[in-house]
Amino acid sequence: MKKTPLEKLREKGKKARQNIIVNAAEQVFATKPFSKVSMRDIARESQVSLSSIYRYFPDQESLFLEALIRGTKKAELMIKNLVSQEDVSVDKVAILFIDYLIEHDQYFRMMTHFMLDGVLNPASIEKLNKMERDLLDQFDQLFKKLNPKSNSRILAHAFFASLNGILITYRKYPGRDIKDVHKHMGQLGSIISKMFSGMIAIED
Repeated sequence: MKKTPLEKLREKGKKARQNIIVNAAEQVFATKPFSKVSMRDIARESQVSLSSIYRYFPDQESLFLEALIRGTKKAELMIKNLVSQEDVSVDKVAILFIDYLIEHDQYFRMMTHFMLDGVLNPASIEKLNKMERDLLDQFDQLFKKLNPKSNSRILAHAFFASLNGILITYRKYPGRDIKDVHKHMGQLGSIISKMFSGMIAIED
């Protein structure tokens, strides 16, 4: 059934308020660990009442998962655009992925929390799995493009795990400043990319 102008306006307003709340959650989570963030913190940051936030998001898990999905979707679209280009390479995709999650550290911390520590309900697990599948699809397309005969899906999984391993291991590298840490992770990403480029070449 076609929506009335009033229904469309209400829906638009609801979406706008949800975006304000998610933006606030990202801002708060960028400065505090997940376990230290409360819904009251988000209410203060968003200037939306706590009761209103709970109307849109029943709990902290659903709110942060929404923020993670939105942030990961941006990375997915950036990778998709890069993969569509003629001169795409494994190295370019690796550097884009690493740089994005360095710049948006809150998304990486959300991702690792949900994947490693979070006790999720079935609906949240399905959303998280879909987010990961959509991201892996872009890596899959990369390997298919570079060598259609390769086992692109297993390469996508291994590549994704390798890049996350770099971020987990070195994002808090002791004794190094941020600039050196970023440079080091970029170098490791390039080494990983060369390894995967070689695997594509020999994959039958």
